[in-house]
Amino acid sequence: MSTPLSAPRRPDLKSPGPGLVTLDPTLTALLRGLDGLLTGLAADSGAPEVMGPPLLPVDGLARLDFFRNFPHLGVWAGRVAPDALDALAAGETPGERPLTPTGYLLPSATCYGLLLSLEGTDVGEEGLRLSAAGRCFRNEDHYDGLRRLWGFHMREVVYLGTKDGAVAHLEHGARFIGEAAARLGLDLTRKVADDPFYDKGGSRARLMALDPVKHEFCAPDGTAIASVNRHRNFFGERLDIRAGAAGPAYSACVAFGLERWGHAMVLAHGTPERALDRLRAARD
Repeated sequence: MSTPLSAPRRPDLKSPGPGLVTLDPTLTALLRGLDGLLTGLAADSGAPEVMGPPLLPVDGLARLDFFRNFPHLGVWAGRVAPDALDALAAGETPGERPLTPTGYLLPSATCYGLLLSLEGTDVGEEGLRLSAAGRCFRNEDHYDGLRRLWGFHMREVVYLGTKDGAVAHLEHGARFIGEAAARLGLDLTRKVADDPFYDKGGSRARLMALDPVKHEFCAPDGTAIASVNRHRNFFGERLDIRAGAAGPAYSACVAFGLERWGHAMVLAHGTPERALDRLRAARD
């Protein structure tokens, strides 16, 4: 006769470093459940699930002006210099051992890898939609719980096609965010995004101020948990992605920061357990 298993004890998990968290079982269930609910936008949009690459090429990001706009956010991938291997194998503390550049960065957003993978393709005038979730990394000037992390999970639903199709994708995404927030008991405010451009007086930052292409949906404490992003035909031109006879493809994406949605849920409902209960009720 088997003995019933007792409920697992909730572990007391410590942060292994600034901007780093290990989610306990309740928060893990909350984030997985939120991602499941938010993929409803992908289902509504007819966007199949794909998995983006774990690294992004430096030359590809340079062609997309990443380093002109966000040189401070990049987290570079490096290899240990060959002349340091013997010392490390002998037990020496790594310390500040030099790294050899690889020519790759860790992703700072999910869409970059998808867009680079479509270089030189024709998505047709009917357009293409894709959905992906990945872990993203940003070198921030400070970290703050689930609100601002060194590494976090981002779900994106991306559209490439015509200008009208991109507008419709963002309108649909904004409605979905509002409906999902209402089901989850979240009070969100939509506002023009204030992206962390390195040069606040640069041309890209000035253009954003004159013609906003990104809007964020924020929790009551100001945490941006989702965004709708209008790329115009910038990526279509830079990556030679075409929309049939319409020319360079317009693109747009709807993005969700999963840990930030978890933060907003706990903020709204008091504890991770209550937040998880509300999520389960919303999905029933």
